[in-house]
Amino acid sequence: MKLHVGEGEKFLSWNNEHFVYSGRMDFDYEGGPLWVYPCSFVKVRFIGTGMKAVVRNIRSYWGNSVGWILDGKEGRAELPDEGVAVINIAENLENKEHELCFFKRMDSCHMMVFHGFVVDESVKLLPAEKLSERRIEVYGDSVSAGEVSEAVEYCGMPDPEHNGEYSNSYYSYAWLTARKLGAQLHDIAQGGIALFDKTGYFNGPDTMGLLSMYDKIQYMPGKCEPKKWDFKKYTPQVVILAFGQNDSHPEDYMKEDYYGEKAMKWRRGYIDFIKTIRSIYPQCHIICKTTILGHDFSWDRAIEDCVNTCEDDKVHYFKYSNNSVGTQGHIRKPEAEQMAEELSSFIEGLNQTYGFWE
Repeated sequence: MKLHVGEGEKFLSWNNEHFVYSGRMDFDYEGGPLWVYPCSFVKVRFIGTGMKAVVRNIRSYWGNSVGWILDGKEGRAELPDEGVAVINIAENLENKEHELCFFKRMDSCHMMVFHGFVVDESVKLLPAEKLSERRIEVYGDSVSAGEVSEAVEYCGMPDPEHNGEYSNSYYSYAWLTARKLGAQLHDIAQGGIALFDKTGYFNGPDTMGLLSMYDKIQYMPGKCEPKKWDFKKYTPQVVILAFGQNDSHPEDYMKEDYYGEKAMKWRRGYIDFIKTIRSIYPQCHIICKTTILGHDFSWDRAIEDCVNTCEDDKVHYFKYSNNSVGTQGHIRKPEAEQMAEELSSFIEGLNQTYGFWE
């Protein structure tokens, strides 16, 4: 990519050998990797006084922003709806070693092409820390994506009106759990997603379900051609299935008729999805759960029944201490921290039994 840089600056392209990436990304995209999923990031270590990121935003809805952690301090910037943006992450830093994690805060309400960084000509790059050999993958909805997580004044309450400004994947229970465990994370999370097409809220009124997006890099209707993901590129030891929250829309058939055909079809579909994950990752442990966001407990009962039906000692049911009754709004940072504490303890307990981190 050709980019005009200021006097005394240089452009570091996305394919620099010192950049370390994490997340399900499309590295064949023109101009740099395409980021779709929350928690996707690039890390870099450098000696220098400033850093700018160059990205191209592809907006679908809401206002979009990107985040970073520089030397342990968090920052964020708004993105334009479309086009290339040069984001000033830091300037006038002390000329010493720094570490930057530049990450995607939101789900596919936007996609983003990362082109690279603009730095002072004197900047020296250092090898970034290698990613952990511990690997987690999450399939979930807005809670797993960290939607509205920064609205901390609304813990336990319905959401405030917003335009995406409170969403931050860094404070999702998913990434918090991964950080507690010292693990990599692929967060295959999309707000409003349910298991089947024509249920849930994502891409309404022609709603798309998890079965249509779980195996994709790109999937946002109207913004890209769907593209398959190569599962050989990332093999997790733990897979978390964290959906079932949005499946009651537009009809809460699990609550209304647990043994009706629609409810039984969902349970068959859920079991089939467990088997699909097992076929992709034969050795992984699968954790099935919902969240503390309010919903009818029949959905948790259904998931537990599906786990029992599988009769697979590597498929586990997990329930939070305040499962389904913790809040009527999205999960805020303090609530996500408690969820992550409980979930990470459960995973560590499994590891003590099965030794999958070894």
